[in-house]
Amino acid sequence: MAASRTGSVAFCLILQFILITVHGKSPNIVFVLTDDQDVAIGGQTPMVKTKKLVGDQGIIFNNMFVTSPLCCPSRSSIFTGKFVHNHGVQNNSITGGCSSTTWQTKQETTAFPTHLKQQGYTSFFAGKYLNDYGLKGAGGVQHVPPGWDWWNGLVGNSVYYNYTLSINGTAQEHGQSYKTDYLTDLIHRQAMAFLQEQNKDSTPFFMMLSTPACHAPFTPAPQYSQNFSDHTGPRNGSFNKHGNNKHWLIEQAQTPMPNDTIANIDNVFRNRWRTLLSVEDMVEDVVSTLDKKGLLDNTYVFFSSDNGFHLGQFSMPGDKRQLYDFDIRVPLMVRGPGIKGGQVRDEVVLNIDLAPTFIELTGSQVPDDVDGLSLVPILEKPANKSDPTFRTKFLVEHYGESQPEIPFCPQYKDQGLSICSHHCVCEDSTNNTYACVVEMLRTTHYKYCVMQDTVNFVEVYDLVKDPLEMTNIVKSAAPSLISQFSADLATMSQCKGKDCRKLQKT
Repeated sequence: MAASRTGSVAFCLILQFILITVHGKSPNIVFVLTDDQDVAIGGQTPMVKTKKLVGDQGIIFNNMFVTSPLCCPSRSSIFTGKFVHNHGVQNNSITGGCSSTTWQTKQETTAFPTHLKQQGYTSFFAGKYLNDYGLKGAGGVQHVPPGWDWWNGLVGNSVYYNYTLSINGTAQEHGQSYKTDYLTDLIHRQAMAFLQEQNKDSTPFFMMLSTPACHAPFTPAPQYSQNFSDHTGPRNGSFNKHGNNKHWLIEQAQTPMPNDTIANIDNVFRNRWRTLLSVEDMVEDVVSTLDKKGLLDNTYVFFSSDNGFHLGQFSMPGDKRQLYDFDIRVPLMVRGPGIKGGQVRDEVVLNIDLAPTFIELTGSQVPDDVDGLSLVPILEKPANKSDPTFRTKFLVEHYGESQPEIPFCPQYKDQGLSICSHHCVCEDSTNNTYACVVEMLRTTHYKYCVMQDTVNFVEVYDLVKDPLEMTNIVKSAAPSLISQFSADLATMSQCKGKDCRKLQKT
């Protein structure tokens, strides 16, 4: 481990020396983050331009996962490089830690933007930050997270119209005019304004573009409102099926799903893809502008999402928050200096790896309390030379939440449920709280999950034999296997910093 870390630091220093010698400064970084973009049900299909301009010019990662399938906990992991149990943000509300004063004082002050600032980077942010950002209980719009020079933060959760932005601490109201207010396009314009001020003689910059696409309310730009009209949500795999021996929240879903539920799934599926076409336009313009200004060769471009999504898988109408791959597997594409194009890599990488990667690429030292692994050792490897030992296991955590009253479902009042459809199929609950350890070796791939409910319900999947996670093998698996995973989960759920990094490699 020490030798690997030393080699990684050495590579980073050599890379920085080369870049400074050739370009006169450290590398720039652009990070495009979408919202709820899956891989398993076709979420990358619309990203034709992004794949061509980012993925095909660098690396497409096949095995990118998030450590929590929910927006605010996952985003908090992205900014800190920590598992949920270490940054403390459990769900999307202030009471659950999202943009809370505890987050602001204990985590935000050492998040990756602060390290970039220490290295002299100019930093720019536009779009969704954390779900409850800018609300009164989170310090209001005047709170600008440390480390950002240009701040254009969305107040609250993803929307496309009728929202408030914090522009460097001052509220800016937006309505429902496409020309002036459509949020993805506004982020696009703000990015262009920032890039126009950059040149080869400018200080290095970090630019984060955090779009609402493809999150609810799934509102496409008008010019894309009819695209994909002949498409429906995928009907293969676990669609409209319960699978075998799932936790009760899956079992309560209606199978087969009602016709109106399936019709809504298809409509949501099309509109999710449509919203991503505006992201495509933004990525194309960003890469083109970098190229025209002579900055592209010295700029890393990262593209990813905060969590996945499901639409009808295991008969759950539409959400995230579940332990299955469709909710935790997300896209990751990277291009940049020294990265050979055309690579498809199989290393297991996580959202907690982004912070240490950004920190290391910009010349700062990764803090000891970071749980993620820097991707720099992967970026330096020759094309198509994936390292199966980069990470062998990882942790997924989710803390379920509830609403006191459920619209259209009065019988669920104070029953610990939330995110319920018109047919009263619920996607989350207080006891939909779980932790999983996922192990991926050369020839084996297992997932072991324990629910925090009255029976500590366990789900185990052999993803080599059962990649769709249809059959829970907890009753048929070897006792030694279950014992091993139980011990791994107990240890990883308590790990911190360097101990977490070590456990992920053993």
